[in-house]
Amino acid sequence: MPFALYLLGLAVFAQGTSEFMLAGLVPDIARDLGVSVPTAGTLTSAFAVGMVVGAPAAALLGRRRPSRQSLLVFLAVFLTAHVVGALTSDFSVLLATRVVAALANAGFLAVGLTAATGMVAPDAKGRATAVLLGGTTLACVAGVPAGAVLGQLLGWRSAFWAVALVSAPALVAIARSVPRGPAAGGPVPGAGTELRALRRPGLLSVLALAALVNGATFCTFIYLAPLVTEVCGLGPGWVPGVLALFGAGAFAGVTAAGRLADRGAGPVLPLAGAALLAGWTALALAAGRPGMAVTLVPVLGLLAFGVGSTLVTRVLYEAAADAPSLGGAFATSALNVGAALGPVLGGAALDGGLGHRSPVWVSALLVAGAGLVARCRPRRPEQPV
Repeated sequence: MPFALYLLGLAVFAQGTSEFMLAGLVPDIARDLGVSVPTAGTLTSAFAVGMVVGAPAAALLGRRRPSRQSLLVFLAVFLTAHVVGALTSDFSVLLATRVVAALANAGFLAVGLTAATGMVAPDAKGRATAVLLGGTTLACVAGVPAGAVLGQLLGWRSAFWAVALVSAPALVAIARSVPRGPAAGGPVPGAGTELRALRRPGLLSVLALAALVNGATFCTFIYLAPLVTEVCGLGPGWVPGVLALFGAGAFAGVTAAGRLADRGAGPVLPLAGAALLAGWTALALAAGRPGMAVTLVPVLGLLAFGVGSTLVTRVLYEAAADAPSLGGAFATSALNVGAALGPVLGGAALDGGLGHRSPVWVSALLVAGAGLVARCRPRRPEQPV
């Protein structure tokens, strides 16, 4: 793999940390800026919406620009937004920086996915995708817990400064190492031609699968802490370790999926999806048994991110013929639709009094829905429209 891919992964690590770190910082932000906790919680929603909207919009704006130029602009805006967020004492300004950071993050990931697959041979797209998405899984393992610790020790602003500091060397390294060529790696078709790819049922079904599987993942991940303490009966000190186990499994899943996707994941994907459905069901049933629940957590991280990563690669392969510069945007939007929808559904189940196991059951239902979509999916990709 080209060294430049790992530099892109470093930037994605910083962005993934930023996206998820607020889970442990919201109470401190609310107290410091004089707003309610639910109001401070809108910072997370604003980031999710910015990611969904930002991926296609940013990719369209930068589609004919060199990939390095677009990546540098997006990362510089992301870094600046965190500096402003760390300095402000106005909640509305902080909210605006989260939207701007999300737009820049979405644009970077969309262009980065397309640029990464353009740097490698056609049969290595899966591994290239795994390097980038590995940055997100490492953020779950190390970045988010580190941000929480920094917030506890030095205040929430220190976590924002840390994200900016990690982004800075990535900015310099990308300027020196990423090729100058267009993100798509060749002639770029018209925007209308690329957007018409979304008319293809085969591509839409893969996007729906990616959204459903990622929604299931984050539905449980966001509410894993109360599951550990309220259902498993373990102390709060177990929470970081269980989250790290999930993240370690996720990193292994992304890495393995990258290699399998390049060899043809057709036979493996249905089996992995069935195993994922069985895993969420098993966790919902066995959550009251700490040993079994803790054992299942890394396995589910592996399966969830492995299946999700494989679906992203399928989006890139199937969109590449007539949407070479927007394929990454399609994949990014699908993932973030799931990341936004899953926690909302899990929260609704909790608010409905269904108990702390209910988000896991919702995850199982989402994966079951993905199975139904997969059964209706065309067996062969259609020709470009």
